[in-house]
Amino acid sequence: MIDVKDPGYKKIHDGFVNSLKQRSKSKSTVIAYSKDIEQLLNFLSRKGITNINSISLEDLQAFKKSLQEQNYTPKSVSRKINSIRTFYKFLTRENMIDDNPADKLSHPKIEIKPPRVLTEMEYRALRDVCRADVRLFSIVEILLQTGIRISELANLYLEDIRDSSDNKIKYLYIREHGSHPSRKVPLNQSAYKAIQEYLEVRPESDDDHLFITKTGRPLLIRNIRTAIDKAFEKAGIKTAKVNDLRNTFIAHHLANGVSLVTVSKIVGHKRLSTTEKYLNLVKSDKPEEEKKLEAL
Repeated sequence: MIDVKDPGYKKIHDGFVNSLKQRSKSKSTVIAYSKDIEQLLNFLSRKGITNINSISLEDLQAFKKSLQEQNYTPKSVSRKINSIRTFYKFLTRENMIDDNPADKLSHPKIEIKPPRVLTEMEYRALRDVCRADVRLFSIVEILLQTGIRISELANLYLEDIRDSSDNKIKYLYIREHGSHPSRKVPLNQSAYKAIQEYLEVRPESDDDHLFITKTGRPLLIRNIRTAIDKAFEKAGIKTAKVNDLRNTFIAHHLANGVSLVTVSKIVGHKRLSTTEKYLNLVKSDKPEEEKKLEAL
């Protein structure tokens, strides 16, 4: 029996967080799950529920309803439910509870929208508005031509721009990050040229990150995202996000006959099914979808 208001709660919470770390969960996942469980326990505490074994399915459903009333998106609510289920698995393993009500807690219905792919006009417009900024153009070109994640781009070092053993192929070495293993991503001529042009104007710095600020510090993900969002706005591209550059790369290569397995390996998808969802775009009979994928 553990009182969530008691110091024993801190011991439980710390134990849960440590278990996540031991299972090699990413830092962002550990932080998110930790905050989600704090939010749940604070909600229950306000309802006067101070015993872990007293928490019922109805209590968890009430928490879910309160999130929806606070206008959390279905995706956010679903993530918090995953946090709760992970927490309860921990409690079960540690023999801290007699019953697991989280098993029956349902996820909200989530409308799955097809991946957003830039049209040829949008693709060209984005590149055009970025040309005046050599660093931004290089960033956008890498994202469009390699399909890597924005976090992976921010974590690139100068030494990660590499040649194959015969010097015929240029590639990016993407370092292991969280649950994502390291991999090699080919660089085409356009992306490699953009990188070389940026390196010519890159400020001198003791920091070896590829992309740095004018003062020589690593360029943060949020700053990269903000710069690209402004470029989208300047180019008149609506409803697009940074990840849509990755979507465009995947759809474009599948449309041009690159195998599903190859594309999946290049972009670092854990499951082939994640890449397969783009096939609906490639096989679409709609002329407008075909136009999106041609001549990119």
